[in-house]
Amino acid sequence: MAPANVRAAQAPSADRRLSTLVRHLLPSSPRRTAAEAAADASATLESFPTMASQGSSVFAALAQAPEDPILGVTVAYNKDPSPVKVNLGVGAYRTEEGKPLVLNVVRRAEQMLINNPSRVKEYLPITGLAEFNKLSAKLIFGADSPAIQENRVATVQCLSGTGSLRVGGEFLARHYHERTIYIPQPTWGNHPKVFTLSGLTVRSYRYYDPATRGLDFKGLLEDLSSAPSVRMFVADGGELLMAQSYAKNMGLYGERVGALSIVCGSADVAVRVESQLKLVIRPMYSNPPLHGASIVATILRDSEMYNEWTLELKAMADRIISMRQQLFDALKSRGTPGDWSHIIKQIGMFTFTGLNSEQVAFMRQEYHIYMTSDGRISMAGLSMRTVPHLADAIHAAVTQLK
Repeated sequence: MAPANVRAAQAPSADRRLSTLVRHLLPSSPRRTAAEAAADASATLESFPTMASQGSSVFAALAQAPEDPILGVTVAYNKDPSPVKVNLGVGAYRTEEGKPLVLNVVRRAEQMLINNPSRVKEYLPITGLAEFNKLSAKLIFGADSPAIQENRVATVQCLSGTGSLRVGGEFLARHYHERTIYIPQPTWGNHPKVFTLSGLTVRSYRYYDPATRGLDFKGLLEDLSSAPSVRMFVADGGELLMAQSYAKNMGLYGERVGALSIVCGSADVAVRVESQLKLVIRPMYSNPPLHGASIVATILRDSEMYNEWTLELKAMADRIISMRQQLFDALKSRGTPGDWSHIIKQIGMFTFTGLNSEQVAFMRQEYHIYMTSDGRISMAGLSMRTVPHLADAIHAAVTQLK
């Protein structure tokens, strides 16, 4: 072991390190001593406003950002120690036992991929897995679609539904003459941000009627009739953008698997559209991940696995329908004021309950039930065990808070 004085001599001093840095960063100048260089460096570096003092941070003045209105619900739920807490915020399917579900067909497809010794982990092309893109377009448009048969569809693999919208939004901002997009009110809280950051102007049209807790059909027609983009949509020959996600329908939430398809007027235009989509994707995330897209392609290409998927998908849908009926029956049996038929009239994973933000806050505080502040709940998060608890909470909120 080297003596201490030798080790000290071998280790570069702070002055020497600083002077070396100065020689690389500052304009050339006559040779100076290490002390002179260090002094100059200190003066120069201290003049930069981004330099933090020792023990501090250049980001110390940053304000704490608010939680995401949807994902923040789960953050609050996870911090709640209550044994009766229920999370109805995030739209992820749960079993009757309240557990995440991995479809059997997905596990089979994954095992097939694992057992294939020829599979590698190379980068995908910018547009993603070619077979996945082809099968996704056929799934959404139909194999007999004229657009598919005439090669008029440009499809690229994207990062689930959100990524598909982001790529599509930026493509429109670059290449479409109308830069205003109309989205329903209400919509996903992330969508206005996605399209605004894409370079589009976001406007809304009426969709949900709080009074009836259903579709505001009259308002929808009025808003869309007055929008300047409606006739353009009809006049452009039916060209459109379609965003797909395999999060909810295959349970591949964490794999971030999606696709963006653009139906074009001709095959040669579709080729050029794809080339421009590459220019959007490359600086954004370069290319998409392989694993999730491979799972989807494995299932969609095989007729037996495809049929198994549709059966499992039907089972998930049936359980959600059952939860709707059970919640409606529970509220009716309690004599909860109001008309709750919208719960069984609405379809899909979510329900707009009609509860206001004050009632939502009450249910969180008193019953440990978590949902977004607009009263939207994920029906897939309910079970036979939790429906009575939710019905009690809604009844209390409606009768105690108007």
